[in-house]
Amino acid sequence: MGGILALAVVAICIWSTDASVHEYVHEHFVGQGNAYIFFGGSEGIYASTSNANRSGIGNGRSYIRFDHSVTFTRTEEAAAKHAASEHKSGLVQAVVFDVADRDLLGGSLYGGHLALCCTPDLARDVGCNQGEVILRHNPENAGSPKAINVFFRGNDLTTTMGVEEVKITKSGMYILYFVYCDPQLDGLMIDGKTVWKNPHGYLPGRMVALMTFYGFMSLAYLALGLVWFLQYSRFWKDILQLQNWITLVIGLGMTEMSFWYFDYANFNIRGGRPMGITIWAVTIGALKKTIARLLVLVVSMGYGVVRPTLGGLTSKVLLLGTTYFAALETMDVVEHVGRIDEMSNKTRLLLVLPVAILDAFFILWIFNSLSKTLEKLQARKLVVKLELYRRFTNSLTLAVIASVAWIGYEASFSLSFLYFKASDPFGENWQNAWVISAFWNVVSFLLLCVLCVLWAPSQNSMRYAYSDESTEKFDEDEAVGLTTGTLKNSFDIEKAVLKPDKEKKFGLDDTEEDKQE
Repeated sequence: MGGILALAVVAICIWSTDASVHEYVHEHFVGQGNAYIFFGGSEGIYASTSNANRSGIGNGRSYIRFDHSVTFTRTEEAAAKHAASEHKSGLVQAVVFDVADRDLLGGSLYGGHLALCCTPDLARDVGCNQGEVILRHNPENAGSPKAINVFFRGNDLTTTMGVEEVKITKSGMYILYFVYCDPQLDGLMIDGKTVWKNPHGYLPGRMVALMTFYGFMSLAYLALGLVWFLQYSRFWKDILQLQNWITLVIGLGMTEMSFWYFDYANFNIRGGRPMGITIWAVTIGALKKTIARLLVLVVSMGYGVVRPTLGGLTSKVLLLGTTYFAALETMDVVEHVGRIDEMSNKTRLLLVLPVAILDAFFILWIFNSLSKTLEKLQARKLVVKLELYRRFTNSLTLAVIASVAWIGYEASFSLSFLYFKASDPFGENWQNAWVISAFWNVVSFLLLCVLCVLWAPSQNSMRYAYSDESTEKFDEDEAVGLTTGTLKNSFDIEKAVLKPDKEKKFGLDDTEEDKQE
């Protein structure tokens, strides 16, 4: 029985679906102990509401429904062992249970090895029905565990389930097993589908909060875009190239969040994910994440502020961006587009590892570039720009620390989910799983807000663009702080401390450095 529980946990990680319609096509059963099992799906389902008689998708009813399409096919050898006149010549059971009730499955003699199927000895001592799954009902949850029997007739090769509906009266992570105990059914296959529904619609319980989250994020990007566009339109004559890229990232973020919201909303109504919307959401999201990382990288390099171009680094930056986009797009397409189940652990590792390595490379390159840029600004006594970059560095450092801490939490979450080390891993964690996906979107949005504040369009934006030494000499009373929009000459401090003969002591100028790179 311990092996069966382990199989249940692994199955949840591998087969938990992204759709409420679980389809089975020529699937085979796997021997586990004295039973043969096919995992039919798992999903977090909220209990039906008290007013569950409303009409429409969000009618408050929760259930797992077996349509008249679930068909079992046995081998000709297995069918030939029975006469055409036999009323019942083979039993398959559909077992539905809340993982909180997993201890109500199976039995043992005198505390020995747990068995899922009832044997003659167990039938005599425990009182179960021989050849059937051993289960004890939970008085507090009428729908768990529940077994639905499906019999073969005579020597028929196939049998089909009738329409059955298991009503969900208690919220939990529900698992569906198809089980047979008779070794003569070896080689049995299953085809068909089951429909899983929550009170709000067909969207799986663990994804309900994500739909709401994407709705709020769409509004957040819209609000940020409106504020940014007002400033952009006011000072469009003084716009930096960097600010155009920030505008693009805001637009992509707004579009991505909107597509994800409509993807989930459509999913909730239809019970399946519309491939077109999902592809657009995945592609726009991958493009936004790539451009956002490249934007942070080039800002860290001082592009447009302390150097006019990236010089010889341009091709390397573009290569890194292209590689990252390809890896991220591949991972997201495999994970989201047209899937009714999650990726296996092996597949996930193969796809996540390249993205994780590239993310780490981005972080190392960004902080290495920031270090060089800060040194250059400090050496040249460009005080205002130095303060700007210090704020940016502090914000980026906080984001990285928060991300590392969250990765640790994510790992512990996964381990507790996988090995039952949490107090109620299956009953509670599925309701909070959405937070993991939401966190990274929030971090990305906050970093974008930081960039928008530090590089907000103003009438003095061009004074923060790259310029040679001769144009950096100005009066102290004329500088305007980019981050506040108030008059404070940003070049006045620099003029007071900048000396051409001293500047030459600090190595190559920007143009020479770019050529060398």
